[in-house]
Amino acid sequence: MILLAAAAYNVLWGASVVLFPQWFFTLGGMEPPLYPEIWQCVGMIVGVYGVGYAIAAWDPVRHWPIVFVGLLGKILGPIGFAIAIANGTFTPLAGLTIVANDLIWWAPFGWLLWQAYRAHRPSL
Repeated sequence: MILLAAAAYNVLWGASVVLFPQWFFTLGGMEPPLYPEIWQCVGMIVGVYGVGYAIAAWDPVRHWPIVFVGLLGKILGPIGFAIAIANGTFTPLAGLTIVANDLIWWAPFGWLLWQAYRAHRPSL
């Protein structure tokens, strides 16, 4: 269920960025990028992650690498965002996206990875 929710969210968020690449910047009170196609590419990548989560939802223990890669992105994204805040590139208001895209998924993805670890660890 967790991965299906993540899949739906990622596909919807990714599609919205592909179709409306300026909305994130308008919402965050920032200048839109000169090349929105780069931001649309980010939306495409996020949407593709959603497809991976939908596949992993069938058997999260077996497909733990997809969950692991997703969690890595959800950890590295906020780090990059913090750097952008420190550099003055992004506004703090734009951080609302980080909460919804990344932070809320740390615990559920971590739990799924813990379950996969427990299923795959050798018995002593």
